[in-house]
Amino acid sequence: ACDLMNQGILALVSSIGCTSAGSLQSLADAMHIPHLFIQRSTAGTPRSGCGLTRSNRNDDYTLSVRPPVYLNDVILRVVTEYAWQKFIIFYDNDYDIRGIQEFLDKVSQQGMDVALQKVENNINKMITGLFATMRIEELNRYRDTLRRAILIMNPSTAKSFLTEVVETNLVAFDCHWIIINEEINDVDVQELVRRSIGRLTIIRQTFPVPQNISQRCFRGNHRISSSLCDPKDPFSQSMEISNLYIYDTVLLLANAFHKKLEDRKWHSMASLTCIRKNSKPWQGGRSMLETIKKGGVNGLTGELEFAENGGNPNVHFEILGTNYGEDLGRGIRKLGCWNPVTGLNGSLTDRKLENNMRGVVLRVVTVLEEPFVMVSENVLGKPKKYQGFSIDVLEALATYLGFKYEIYVAPDHKYGSPQDDGSWNGLIGELVFKRADIGISALTITPDRENVVDFTTRYMDYSVGVLLRKAEKTVDMFACLAPFDLSLWACIAGTVLLVGLLVYLLNWLNPPRLQMGSMTSTTLYNSMWFVYGSFVQQGGEVPYTTLATRLMMGAWWLFALIVISSYTANLAAFLTITRIENSIQSLQDLSRQTDIPYGTVLDSAVYEHVRVKGLNPFERDSMYSQMWRMINRSNGSENNVLESTAGIQKVKYGNYAFVWDAAVLEYVAINDAECSFYTVGNTVADRGYGIALQHGSPYRDVFSQRILELQQNGDMDILKHKWWPKNGQCDLYSSVDTKQKGGALDIKSFAGVFCILAAGIVLSCFIAMLETWWNKRKGSRVPSKEDDKEIDLEHLHRRVNSLCTDDDSPHKQFSTSSIDLTPLDIDTLPTRQALEQISDFRNTHITTTTFIPEQIQTLSRTLSAKAASGFSFGSVPEHRTGPFRHRAPNGGFFRSPIKTMSSIPYQPTPTLGLNIGSDPDRGTSI
Repeated sequence: ACDLMNQGILALVSSIGCTSAGSLQSLADAMHIPHLFIQRSTAGTPRSGCGLTRSNRNDDYTLSVRPPVYLNDVILRVVTEYAWQKFIIFYDNDYDIRGIQEFLDKVSQQGMDVALQKVENNINKMITGLFATMRIEELNRYRDTLRRAILIMNPSTAKSFLTEVVETNLVAFDCHWIIINEEINDVDVQELVRRSIGRLTIIRQTFPVPQNISQRCFRGNHRISSSLCDPKDPFSQSMEISNLYIYDTVLLLANAFHKKLEDRKWHSMASLTCIRKNSKPWQGGRSMLETIKKGGVNGLTGELEFAENGGNPNVHFEILGTNYGEDLGRGIRKLGCWNPVTGLNGSLTDRKLENNMRGVVLRVVTVLEEPFVMVSENVLGKPKKYQGFSIDVLEALATYLGFKYEIYVAPDHKYGSPQDDGSWNGLIGELVFKRADIGISALTITPDRENVVDFTTRYMDYSVGVLLRKAEKTVDMFACLAPFDLSLWACIAGTVLLVGLLVYLLNWLNPPRLQMGSMTSTTLYNSMWFVYGSFVQQGGEVPYTTLATRLMMGAWWLFALIVISSYTANLAAFLTITRIENSIQSLQDLSRQTDIPYGTVLDSAVYEHVRVKGLNPFERDSMYSQMWRMINRSNGSENNVLESTAGIQKVKYGNYAFVWDAAVLEYVAINDAECSFYTVGNTVADRGYGIALQHGSPYRDVFSQRILELQQNGDMDILKHKWWPKNGQCDLYSSVDTKQKGGALDIKSFAGVFCILAAGIVLSCFIAMLETWWNKRKGSRVPSKEDDKEIDLEHLHRRVNSLCTDDDSPHKQFSTSSIDLTPLDIDTLPTRQALEQISDFRNTHITTTTFIPEQIQTLSRTLSAKAASGFSFGSVPEHRTGPFRHRAPNGGFFRSPIKTMSSIPYQPTPTLGLNIGSDPDRGTSI
């Protein structure tokens, strides 16, 4: 600068950094040389404020051609518009971080969480060092921080940094990065978009371009080279903004000098010696400075003019951005612009994915688990097709959002658990290592899993259940006796005997008066038979006329009515509803017993859940500690299985209980062909099933929103009922082998009734055979006085006829021990009959009448006292009792209206004083 001043200059133009700018400012102010300062950053790194001291004094000869650094204002406005609360700022070695100190102060006051990280020149070494020094948990937290980032670096460094973080999977498709630099051209923009994923926002300085193409290269009377004025020219694209300002600065000075010449106020060029101590400043410096400040030019950077403070107020920032996506090289569009006067012009609202996922193909990892994911079709040479509840949910999301997916099963068929080295296996491991975009199955949301992957909102509640085998239904032949307890049956049988005995005693103490012609008696046998007949609602034959007996029988009938009604009601319930209960009806019951071993899938979420709660000393419920002791036998190898299907088979064919997801177990129990399972478990859902995504996935929020919509409009319930129907073929909660639907009763339910009938038939046949043998044996012996003598009525008929024809002939005397007679069939008598009641024998059921038939007048005379000694009429004082039997005599003269047999006591009535022997026209009918 001193050399130039010695040669003689009118103005000084500099394009340097802030370090040298201060020295030039002091020199220009001292020599009164107009100084036009164009700030230049190193290698395209964004500018920081130089902090040039300005005053209102007249000795300030430095003008800032480039506008002030507005990065703090622009970044704050954009971050506020995006509503960021947590982000990280990356900057390169050449950037002075003090340039954003104002921004950091403001975001700190607003409560934002901001991290700073310097990007080294060797980016690959820096990224490799991160993986080497960070643990899995720390690396996942770092990935979460990278979801929102601001890059303040030169375009070449930004390109390399984007390439490295994308290739190392440090960022996912839901990341949003902001790159801010004034020196970014169109070529740099396309390259940055091509190398990035997720959403990208680029902030750069822009200059207005005339709409009229023919006027782009003309600035008043000045014509600009086409290589500079054509935006599509490669040369203009590669020019730095500092060079554009140099061009416009030279053009501005040329106009100012021309103005001086026209005004004839030209000053000779200064030839100064700045090294000398007593050197005087240029006298024409102030005039030249004022001419430059008042002038202006419309050049490549737009309007170049100066404010009163010597700065250029004209600056415009362009905000470019892409939408979320995974396609490299996707398009970019202008989101808005910013200037110091009007601020932000445009909307930067963070657009959601909504329905614009068409064309996106997601790779889905799964684990087979009925009924969530099952193979529906497996044709050789073709991709497998899957079905299930989780597949239906995924298909509903794909239909709504428009994406496609490819499914594959996790190589180790596990959900995933942390390993000793901090990595994960199974389905979760596929997501952690970025080999899959989505993980879906019967996958529960746990804190450990959420540390390494993202989850959507739960689409189904989860609870722990137990699968057990139903007890074998035993055949109860005497199910008809089940309504009453054995003690109750014994009480009823004893009551029948007691009431029968009481009825007999009441009739013995106070004999009833019977109707004429009644042939029944109140013996103990008849009383018992009558009480039993009334109890089974079959009636009886013994009439009871005394008040005491009727009161007794009334109470007995009421008792029998209540007992029979209760038995009938309970019998219907017992034959239609199985009431066999199992001792295990909850997880608490399972934990208290040791007869049935139980376990779960090793290293599964259920296994970890029981382990954590079982080993927690502050857990109030001892159920989990008891369960953990059983599950952890032999270090977990004795009672646990490797897959859920193995646990189900172990329950079916052995003495075992399987602890697993309640939803899976319910499906297995419902669809078992033999209905041999039932489930118990907790009704409180402490977690849920969710869709797992890569950490920082852009699809998490939109998936969660769609799942909530499915739940709200009832579509999720429809999908649940498809796989868990309310009216399944099997009963989930019955601990015996029965079905929910009622049906016809089988022979097993009534086997006991038929057995009782068969026993009665066999017993009756045996007694009949015994009676026949006894009668034959009795008939072969000589009858004694105590034996009853049966007289054949046909023989009696012949004897009576012989008496009627010859009353004087000697007669064979009947045995005095007993006589079998039946009432005379009066209608068969050929002549008139005169009936007259003679006596009603006391304490018997016998009524005697007399009749006077003409043909048998000699019967009364021939039946002498000796022949009728068994009846003791009239003056015969002795008291005899004759047992009488009634039988129908096959065409005989006598007929019996009653076919049953009864023993009828007989007692004479001496007060009548009958003398049959003196009355030849009288006879006796009993």
